[in-house]
Amino acid sequence: TVIRAAILIQNWYRFTMARLEMRRRYSLSIFQSIEYADEQDQLQLSNFFTFMLDHCTHPDAVSHILTSPSVSQVVDESSCLTEFEKKIDVPDSYYGPRLSFPLTVEDANALLHAFRNEQLLHARYVLQLLCETRRVLKEMPNITHLSTSYSKEITVCGDLHGNLDDLLLIFYKNGLPSEQNRYVFNGDFVDRGKNSMEILIILFAFLLIYPNDLHLNRGNHEDYIMNLRYGFTKEVSKKYKDHGKQILCLLRDVFSWLPLATIIDSKVLILHGGISDTTDLDFLNALERNKVRYQIHAGVIFQPRSVSIQLLPVLTCFHFQILDILWSDPRSQNGCTPNKCRGGGCYFGPDVTAKLFERYNLKMLIRSHEFKPEGYEISHDGKVITIFSASNYYEEGSNRGAYIKLNPELIPRFVQYQVSKYTRRQNLRERVGTIESSALKSLREKIYARRSELTDAFAQYDVNGTGKISVNDWAAAMESVLQLELPWRMLRPQLAHMNPDGEVDFMSCFYDLKIDQPTKEVQPALAETLCRYRKDLEIIFNIIDKDHSGLISLEEFGQTWKLFTSHLGIDVSDESLDKLVLSIDYNKDGHIDFNEFLEAFHVVHRLEKKAN
Repeated sequence: TVIRAAILIQNWYRFTMARLEMRRRYSLSIFQSIEYADEQDQLQLSNFFTFMLDHCTHPDAVSHILTSPSVSQVVDESSCLTEFEKKIDVPDSYYGPRLSFPLTVEDANALLHAFRNEQLLHARYVLQLLCETRRVLKEMPNITHLSTSYSKEITVCGDLHGNLDDLLLIFYKNGLPSEQNRYVFNGDFVDRGKNSMEILIILFAFLLIYPNDLHLNRGNHEDYIMNLRYGFTKEVSKKYKDHGKQILCLLRDVFSWLPLATIIDSKVLILHGGISDTTDLDFLNALERNKVRYQIHAGVIFQPRSVSIQLLPVLTCFHFQILDILWSDPRSQNGCTPNKCRGGGCYFGPDVTAKLFERYNLKMLIRSHEFKPEGYEISHDGKVITIFSASNYYEEGSNRGAYIKLNPELIPRFVQYQVSKYTRRQNLRERVGTIESSALKSLREKIYARRSELTDAFAQYDVNGTGKISVNDWAAAMESVLQLELPWRMLRPQLAHMNPDGEVDFMSCFYDLKIDQPTKEVQPALAETLCRYRKDLEIIFNIIDKDHSGLISLEEFGQTWKLFTSHLGIDVSDESLDKLVLSIDYNKDGHIDFNEFLEAFHVVHRLEKKAN
């Protein structure tokens, strides 16, 4: 009896754990699918810029954003330290770190202490730090070569994405950078998290103190257009209201000087994304990386010219290779194919890796760029390692972060961790429930923003107009519109009601959601369109807003919206837009606060709103 009871308990436990793991996995799949779909939207946005420049009445209003500023536009490089000291006063009421250059370890420790206590570094010191960082980066090659020694290890960290707690935990567990404790940070320092600026300041400070011992590679998010979509631009503007524009301009120049890759002992290649069948390390090492002030995504590059700025398709080997090393992902299948999920870079197989290794006598590729639940993943028979250092990336408890320790024998040792503010107080079921709830919330918002298209797709299967279709037809309709490659049949119980006869009430997908909107004048179709393209429109309007005032004229708003809908083939009547625009010009001065306006168009979860 005891043995039988033990077996029953064991079976129940295994079944429960398997169900929890299934829920965790599909939740992470939802997050990742939505993330990649968002990156595809960025491709559409890049294509729109070409259309906008061709059709905009005032192209100069757009072109200024498509080129990084020259050094002279920001400040004279030779005197930037003294210039900022003269022009920007630090008041006595400021209690944060006061930096003097050259920096010392004490300065870096002061920064760490200040940021742990949520203090801001004054704008003067930020600008001076960026100027000095640019000066040091300009002396570095495109591909940095490092060597280990008997007594030294090298630590490699992946994406941090603005998660300061992860960086602080890495330093706590692994020690601060020094001559005896060398680091390589493999890009994507910024965006998504709320402390991207603090991470950059810390990394740049240690770079200035130990330029031979701390190394930075560029990621695909060290890019101005990406920063507009994923939060870094907004973070800087919020934290540094008076000098935010100057800081952002200087950062664009700094980003263009970040090295592209690192090679350890001529055997280990470290770069952010991946490789392709055309990757040429000699070519990459020889180019002048800052000459083309690129904002790259999905085959499009913004390139300055002497008179006007043109948005040009990527035609040269250089442009493709930059795109590949920043955006590509490994796959288990042989070959090299376009990365359709992200919309940029490629998928590279084990044969592509083997070919590059043979050509350059390499033994290992360390890359980042890709979320991994355990913080790392080994692929291509141990030749390719993905390292991802941002824990809790999608949600509290969603994943571990990790870093790699490489000894002189180049044997990788993985260190995992997870910053835990709340999850220690939760059991496994509660942690999975939190992740699942957040993932489903994001998915429902995606679903509701495509309500009209989904309703049409459902109707094609509902030939008798019953409002009910089979589970298979419901799943097919969901995938045909959303194209997220999710297990829709498994997700159905969480998203739509099933009637006793086994058919899906497809309109139940939308029962608990609605689009919040600021005025009654908005037509439902227009509100849905504004909700769906809110991120894109926010970026476009920020581009037109040269002085960062947050205001845009009614004429510019209307013209840009009409260009955008024309480019995407969206059918929205001019009359409905004109009524909307006039209704949101609250003080009738001919301008609107577009950020506030667009923020109002978002999906509201009815139950949550009642609870609040």
